[in-house]
Amino acid sequence: MKHLQSTRNRMLAILFLFTLILTPLHSTENPSTANASMEYGDLEDRIHNILADERLDGAIGSVSVRNAESGEIIIDRLGDIRLKTASNMKLLTAAAALHTLGPDYTFKTEILTDGKIVGNVLKGNLYLKGKGDPTLLKEDFDKMAAFIKSNHIETIQGNIIADDSWYNSVRLSEDMIWSDESYYYGAQISALTASPDTDYDAGTVIVETSPAQAGQPADIKLSPETDYPTIINKTKTIESGTRSISVTREHGSNNIVVEGSIPVDSSTARSWVTLWEPTGYALDLFKKSLVQAGVHVKQQQGDYGETPADAEVLFTRESMPLSELLIPFMKLSNNTIAETLVKEMGQVVHHDGSWEKGLEVLEDYVSIRGLNTDTMRIRDGSGISHVTNIPANELSMLLYSVQQEEWYPTYLNALPVAGASNRLEGGTLRNRMKGTLAEGNVKAKTGTITGATSLSGYVTTKDGKDLVFSIILNNFMASNLRDIEDKIAVALAEYDTGKEHD
Repeated sequence: MKHLQSTRNRMLAILFLFTLILTPLHSTENPSTANASMEYGDLEDRIHNILADERLDGAIGSVSVRNAESGEIIIDRLGDIRLKTASNMKLLTAAAALHTLGPDYTFKTEILTDGKIVGNVLKGNLYLKGKGDPTLLKEDFDKMAAFIKSNHIETIQGNIIADDSWYNSVRLSEDMIWSDESYYYGAQISALTASPDTDYDAGTVIVETSPAQAGQPADIKLSPETDYPTIINKTKTIESGTRSISVTREHGSNNIVVEGSIPVDSSTARSWVTLWEPTGYALDLFKKSLVQAGVHVKQQQGDYGETPADAEVLFTRESMPLSELLIPFMKLSNNTIAETLVKEMGQVVHHDGSWEKGLEVLEDYVSIRGLNTDTMRIRDGSGISHVTNIPANELSMLLYSVQQEEWYPTYLNALPVAGASNRLEGGTLRNRMKGTLAEGNVKAKTGTITGATSLSGYVTTKDGKDLVFSIILNNFMASNLRDIEDKIAVALAEYDTGKEHD
């Protein structure tokens, strides 16, 4: 009998091991995950089939879906694998900034002096002190200059000094690729900078190339007008043909090279190009505004330095509040704003405007929101880094968790809306998922870098269930796989629990 009992126990043990092997693996974060997976089994099968696309052969497709009310994971496909998130990193940056700085936070730019106003003359230096504002336009420098003139200052005997000491002097995040440096998404970060447009692409200038007479170089203008960069015109106007204009900036300089051909009947070509050391760009615009306002500066060369502690504040310009800045930041996926927010958090919390201290603040925040920072590698605030790695389950956890924050409506409102044609509503999703149940329903952050794409956000199913989702695809060879993301998001929007289980 003992022998039979021992044999029976061994057989039960073997059967138990086979059961473990054959049981699908799901996240153990919530004990009811298995039940949820059964309820959404048809949806999981549909997503599995979407991810069977041959373009993902040899690549990784990760999907995490949660119940938005309970946080329970209902679909977990490789959700704990660390992957390149691209601009989905901005979901963390925006949440940390709203928590740390607050929705009403504004960036300030100050004009100060260490001199005295005697009659119509300022006897001393004028300081332009930046505190991170990425929204400064030429018209804002005009307003500053107009204020100086309104105080009856017609002559400045000293110098105009640019102060960018609010942040440290490191201009680019740790993993910025050198070949990206001249493009708008790779702009340098300075506490004193300027934008050419209301997308707030700070640290860039718009190069406008228009046709001249056939055989002549094209006409090139900068917007805003500035003497800070040097244009090297290698273009040619042609009688007919295809417009082919390239604009790049030489590394380590502000030499902007414009090359190619443009037909005589062509429209103007516009390119956004970053500037080396954007502090000097802001200084140049301010000096031009002073001249245009009729203020004479005796020392025209301009300079850089820190404002004396006892300098008198003459004027303070405040940006829009963070709640409004979040719209161009998230809807248009503005990298410069992302990195500026990181440095600002470091300055506000640790009095150190650096990536190191700013990312420390960010990680502290997402940790208290329940994310496992031990499984994440965060190197920047925008996600342009190919080293930043976050699992999809952590992104979906963040999206679930922030629903408890007072500022959550502001956060949700900043996300792109699928198929919404208005650029500042639909953002990077405005041309996606049109004519589906996801249109106007999916609110999510996009992300794209070479070999990686992501989409994470919120969706309501056909039968009214609110879900949180994160989709990350990595290491693929195709040019982009946004259509796969869209198919999964549409599948979530179309899902009807009751119908599927009739």
